[in-house]
Amino acid sequence: MNEANEAFEAQLRAVLPDATFRPLTPAYLEEPRGQFCGNGGLLLAPKTASDVSVILRACHGARVPVVPYGGGTGLVGGQVMKDARPVILSLERMTDIRATHPTENVLVAEAGAILADVHSAAENVDRLFPLSLASEGSCRIGGCLSTNAGGVNVLRYGNARDLCLGIEAVLPDGSIHHGLRRLRKDNTGYDLRGLLCGAEGTLGVITAASLRLFPRPAKTGTAFLSVRDPAAALDLLAMTQAQLGQGVSAFELIKGTGLDFLAEAKLGGSPPLTPHPDWSVLIDLGLGPSDGPEAALLTLFEAALADGLVSDGVIAQSSGQRAALWKLREEIPLANRAVGAISSHDISLPLSSIPDFLTRTDQALAAIGAFRVNAFGHLGDGNLHYNVFPPSGEGKETYRHQRDAIRSTVYDLVAEYGGSFSAEHGVGRLKTAELMRYGDPARLSAMRAIKQALDPNGIMNPGVIFPAD
Repeated sequence: MNEANEAFEAQLRAVLPDATFRPLTPAYLEEPRGQFCGNGGLLLAPKTASDVSVILRACHGARVPVVPYGGGTGLVGGQVMKDARPVILSLERMTDIRATHPTENVLVAEAGAILADVHSAAENVDRLFPLSLASEGSCRIGGCLSTNAGGVNVLRYGNARDLCLGIEAVLPDGSIHHGLRRLRKDNTGYDLRGLLCGAEGTLGVITAASLRLFPRPAKTGTAFLSVRDPAAALDLLAMTQAQLGQGVSAFELIKGTGLDFLAEAKLGGSPPLTPHPDWSVLIDLGLGPSDGPEAALLTLFEAALADGLVSDGVIAQSSGQRAALWKLREEIPLANRAVGAISSHDISLPLSSIPDFLTRTDQALAAIGAFRVNAFGHLGDGNLHYNVFPPSGEGKETYRHQRDAIRSTVYDLVAEYGGSFSAEHGVGRLKTAELMRYGDPARLSAMRAIKQALDPNGIMNPGVIFPAD
């Protein structure tokens, strides 16, 4: 540590509690996919918004970069800064559930609260907080809001931004935005809540949020159905929504390749259908006390079978069977990681474009190499994880030189169909070049102006969203 760094740390130690200063371990310098590694920094874990304010005011004055850190589960490198020694501002001590208002369907949580703990707090007042992610046991609600996380229930409940009524946040100059309102309607100017949700820590630090709750479904149902192809899956989605309306919580598309990978990695449990289908969907329902989800799913299956959309299926008859079906879907990313992807893509498309996109992209990649493709994800909201793997028995490193060609092929077609190269994981440091290439010029100009206005010294998460200078 040089003299300037020592002097800056001493300045902070003079005004912050000792418990704020934490030893920096390798966990804070890595991200799950291993593509970004930091080289040091000062780890601070404030306990209050006032402490965050002190930190940001000092960093603003000294032009010290700040990397907000939640649960460290992000997949685009937003939580790791490679080329500097920043202040790593962890929210891990700000974990309180400040209030619950069940009659209002609102819960107020600090940004460091683990998502699973927010679920439990909602359940304790017989309510549901519907944001559901595979990393819910370790991700923190502030990080979820900062990246506008999605998950499996977007079809029914929306993204993280849609589940947030108000925020408390500290802006780059240290000023505190006291916006923890619990209002559904508040047309009083620019929406800072909506702006900071999804800004990936580049405009400030979210320290607490008022979150929307919902009545817990009295009954739930789950079905795993074999479909003819992605076009049939879309027709089945329309049929499901027509028959069951707002009761449809999730509608997931699963390719047979993903089931192959589960078997290869010895994950996912026993397959629900053998042999497993080339394409299948996982449907989840949340219904009222007078509804029967198993009967509703059986009626749906029979109608879809008559129309030639499905050929086989399993309807969960117990909570254990439901959990087993969801275990299969939730462990596909783990199986992907075990196999080793050459290139992974978190994309969204207009729903009607998905079948044609999948056909054309598979064909375009076949012209580059004999790759395996695992396309799966949240068909109900158009979000697919389109991941490209080496041929069976070969490692991804052999094909590393083709990664850029693969990504350009996928993203060019996504853009052609009016889709997005980043559906739910954010831009981070991984996808800044794609944002510059595919982003609308007027939007990029407005984003730069907002960044300059709120963070003129450029301290907040440099290199995220916009390339580092």
